[in-house]
Amino acid sequence: MSIDTATGKEAPADISSERVKDIFSTIAKKYERFNAVSSFGAYKTWLAGMMRQAPIDENADVLDIAGGTGDVTFTVARAKHPRHIQCTDLVDEMLDVARMHYEDGKAEGVPVDFEVVDAQHIPYADESYDAITMAYGIRNMPERDQALSEMFRVLKPGGALVCLEFSTPPNAVWRALYGFYLKHLIPFWGGLITGDREGFVYLSRSIKAFPNQQGLAAMMEKAGFEDVTWKNYTGGIAAVHVAKKPKA
Repeated sequence: MSIDTATGKEAPADISSERVKDIFSTIAKKYERFNAVSSFGAYKTWLAGMMRQAPIDENADVLDIAGGTGDVTFTVARAKHPRHIQCTDLVDEMLDVARMHYEDGKAEGVPVDFEVVDAQHIPYADESYDAITMAYGIRNMPERDQALSEMFRVLKPGGALVCLEFSTPPNAVWRALYGFYLKHLIPFWGGLITGDREGFVYLSRSIKAFPNQQGLAAMMEKAGFEDVTWKNYTGGIAAVHVAKKPKA
């Protein structure tokens, strides 16, 4: 089933895919500044937590899905020093920023390749990656079950999917405050920094419509993953899920 990622309701996939391309191609050069300002710097804590949870070593071949401007790719490179990282994204303008960072040495010598990839149709062979990383990606995919199945397919047996995504604070008061922030301040900051307020109205709606921690874990299990765990950050505003592909 494909959905409208802004509402969570059934809809043709191209509605969401084209919207995501339009938004992120427009804001690519200002995306990192928005991340830093809108999260009050907390995104660095989330990335650090992601690295603590990620079972990646120096022999790993890593696939970064929805890699955008390279935040996760370069964090993995510096923290884990894997053998190779394949950084992919649906939007080439985002990858252009990542390529510039790579040329500036942000990967600290770790080989990185960049390619435009729709994660719902991954063009790589079965069982070809030791680990997959993804931040803020699955929420923007209209065919989420298919995307998770594709990630499962290209992972080697025993490999792990490590996913950072916005989630649902368990505490009712914190959840209400966060809801106000999503509705009013995300579009405000987005409009101020990038000039595209409407794009960030979509982003706030997509976060609100996205399944909670248990819901995302259930989707991963449906795709075949096991030992799915998650850890909340900033009171559950963000969560890092780790899902394993069975060894056998």
